Amino acid sequence: MARLLLVGNSRWHWAEVAEGGWRSWHTPPPSPGAPPAWDRLRAWAAVGALPPGCSPPPERGLTLAQVPLRHLPPWLGMDRALVAWGAWRVERRAALVADAGTALSLTWVDGAGCFRGGRISAGAALQRRSLGEATALLPRHEGPFDRSVLDSDGGWPEGTDQALMQGCWRATAGAIALAWRELSRQDPDPQRRLWLTGGDGPALAPLLEADGIPLQLAPDLALQALAALPAVGLIS
Repeated sequence: MARLLLVGNSRWHWAEVAEGGWRSWHTPPPSPGAPPAWDRLRAWAAVGALPPGCSPPPERGLTLAQVPLRHLPPWLGMDRALVAWGAWRVERRAALVADAGTALSLTWVDGAGCFRGGRISAGAALQRRSLGEATALLPRHEGPFDRSVLDSDGGWPEGTDQALMQGCWRATAGAIALAWRELSRQDPDPQRRLWLTGGDGPALAPLLEADGIPLQLAPDLALQALAALPAVGLIS
C-alpha cells in the first residue's frame, strides 16, 4: 500500500491507498529524533511545523505548484488549496469548503475551479482553550468534545462547563452558516454545495443541516485530494 501524509497544525494525517482500498488515521506529531518509517511514503505535504530531526524525504514533498486550482495565490495554505480543489474536482461545480480543525478555514471556489477567497477564525477547541486561559472563572478544556452536549438542555445549559462548550461549537457552526448565507446572496449559484471536513466536521454537521444547508461531509477531503493530484496519481 502506498502511504500519504499531511502534516497538520496539531496532528499528522495519514492514509494508505491500494487498489479498491482506502484507510486513514491521525496521530500526534512524532517525538523529535523518532521519525516514522518513510519506506512506503508516496507523497506528503505540510501545513504545520515538522519536529526537529523528523523530516519526510524532501523529494516526495508536494507544494502549491502541484495543486491545479486556478488563480491560486502563492500565500495560500496547502491544506486550504487541497480541500478547495478536492471539493471542486468531484463535481466540477462551485463550493464553499469549511475545514473545521484547529482553525476554521472557509474557502470559496467557483464553478470554473478558481479560488475566490475565504475566511479564517479559531476552531471550537481553540476557542475553548483560549477562553480558559484568558479568564479567571471559565474552565480550560483539553480533552475530546462530548457531542451529546449539543443535544442537552435544549441548547441552553445552566452549567458553566456546558455553556462554554455549547457557545464555542454553535459559534463555529454560526460562522459557517453566516458565510453560506452571505455567499448565497452575493453569488446565487444554485449548484453550490457546502463541503465540511476537518476533525470537528461530524459534530458540526447536524447543526448546519438543521439550517437547511446542502452539505457534503467529507472527513478525508484533504488526503483524498492529495492522492488525486496529477503528481501523485493514486486515485482518479
